[in-house]
Amino acid sequence: MSLIKQLWLTITTLLLLAFVGSLLIGVTSSRHYIEQEIEIKNNDNANALALSMSQMEKDPVILELLLAAQFDTGHYRRIELRDAEGEIIEQRTAGEYVDDVPAWFVKLVRFDVPAGRSVVQDGWQQYGTLELESQHSFAYRSLWRSTLELAGWFAVAGAISLLLASWIVNTIRRPLRNVVNQAQAIGQRRFTMASEPRTRELREVVQAMNQLSYAVRQMLGEESDKLDQLRRRMQHDPVTDTLTRAPFLAQLQAHLKSEKDDASGTLAMVRVARLAELNQQLGHAATDALLAQLARRLEQVAKTHGLGTVGRLNGSDFGVILPRHHDLEAIGMALQQQLEALSGEQASASLPSALRQYSQGESQAELLASLDGALAAAEGRGENHQEIVDQPASRVLFTRHDDWRQALGDALQQGAFLAHYPVLDARGQLVHYEVPSRLHLKGEWRPAGVFLPWVSRLAMAPTLDLAVVSAALTDVESSGKAVAINLSAESLNDGHFVGELLSRIGAHRSIADKLWFELPQSVAIQQPQALKTLCHALLGLGCRVGLEHVGTQFGKIEGLQDLGLSFMKIDGALSQEIESRSDQQSLLRGMATLAHSLGIMAIAEGVESQEAESMLFELGLDGVTGPGVRHHEGGGGSGA
Repeated sequence: MSLIKQLWLTITTLLLLAFVGSLLIGVTSSRHYIEQEIEIKNNDNANALALSMSQMEKDPVILELLLAAQFDTGHYRRIELRDAEGEIIEQRTAGEYVDDVPAWFVKLVRFDVPAGRSVVQDGWQQYGTLELESQHSFAYRSLWRSTLELAGWFAVAGAISLLLASWIVNTIRRPLRNVVNQAQAIGQRRFTMASEPRTRELREVVQAMNQLSYAVRQMLGEESDKLDQLRRRMQHDPVTDTLTRAPFLAQLQAHLKSEKDDASGTLAMVRVARLAELNQQLGHAATDALLAQLARRLEQVAKTHGLGTVGRLNGSDFGVILPRHHDLEAIGMALQQQLEALSGEQASASLPSALRQYSQGESQAELLASLDGALAAAEGRGENHQEIVDQPASRVLFTRHDDWRQALGDALQQGAFLAHYPVLDARGQLVHYEVPSRLHLKGEWRPAGVFLPWVSRLAMAPTLDLAVVSAALTDVESSGKAVAINLSAESLNDGHFVGELLSRIGAHRSIADKLWFELPQSVAIQQPQALKTLCHALLGLGCRVGLEHVGTQFGKIEGLQDLGLSFMKIDGALSQEIESRSDQQSLLRGMATLAHSLGIMAIAEGVESQEAESMLFELGLDGVTGPGVRHHEGGGGSGA
């Protein structure tokens, strides 16, 4: 039984005891008082009547008239005159009339009043004995009315007491509920702070819970800082604080293999020409300062065009990955402005650049080779020259916006096809299927990396996501297997989409626990409040929500512990060649530990071999997915 129910039971019991006890005492006291008054009345009336009869002539007729007159006016049950031998001389009796008082009440409080007695004298001799009993009906009525009034007052007092008790219980329940919610939040790795109530005992409990929440939050913050320091030490260039060549190229390779909208975009390269000469001319410290300034300006370009990635490929070359951005002229102009501004500050610096679109399935070596050639050509043409490499026409499905809009509209009407890629746990059991979408374009089912950039550019992401959700619901109902559905950042900002999504899931509550929704890590950084709202709504329906393409900035997401995430998928760039890279192993082990401390399942993307899979599980990850992961249907069931 809950504490609140116990409080209510105690309050109700006390009120009933007080009511019943007071009523019994009141009725008993009134009954005793009335009995005394009736007894006194009987004795007084008997003495007065006997005295009158003693002074009269003892004529039977006169005595009879006197008794009759007294009986008719005095509300008596019985008046009886007996002679000295006990024989009845005269008698008058009447029944009780208590029809307006309940019989059970009369039976419960039955009066027991002795008759009034007095001796009638005839001179110096005893003539007889007079007995007199008053009528009790008026007493029953009086006692019944007083009982009703007493019960009414107690009912009013009880109602007022219950209202006060309700207010008191609510003042206790609110902080208790806050403490329970805070304890549940801590159990879910969300470390919130509750307001302190005025009640001393409850305030002490809340203060202790707040101290616990704060201490754990601080501990996780420290672990996150340590993880970030480890990441920077292993992956970042000490001079420019950008990614070094290996992690940058791993990030590029992950984009080229991606099934999401980051599978295409723009890759830019910038070179500090004649770096050795600059180093001799400016000195080591000034050259390092120039490289750091160049890195900051490239990061500004990356930030302006979304969450891009900047890396230092070698001593003089820098690369910039801008996923989901394809306007080479606009990007080139923004880049050129930054480079010319820096070159103006350092008149001796020459900063040639080259840009090229990348798309899913391209060879990284060919992509870099084409950019290297373009960059060499730009360097040969003079200071700050820029080369833009055209994408081969064979890779372009449509060239005009209207053509893409028409083709995508027709494909979405036809419906999305879902590919199935398993996510397995350490025992080889299925956690869920990743279900990237396919659309029928130009006679073929095209992977998401081909059309997602245009879906985003044409603001058709909510329509595509709803089509994928419908296909996923049908898939789960037929197969019974859990699926992970990708949602775009654009859909998160569409109120109609969110309402329609929740409505469709609400209509399929029986399979909601098999629906895993994942959004890009950038959403948690750019739209934390919208993500938190969606997370809590989907969790309330029984779904799970997580982040995909999670990188080393995971620990820096603001309010991470309050989002309500169930899982995260670590970017494939971090799991490449993991079996032979001890630095990456330390980083992933730290990320898994941080995720587990927040109650979040950690899954590795882009796993390419059984060796890498084994190593990732040794590092503490909970699941793997990628081209090297194979699932045998008999090997396990859904982990949902």
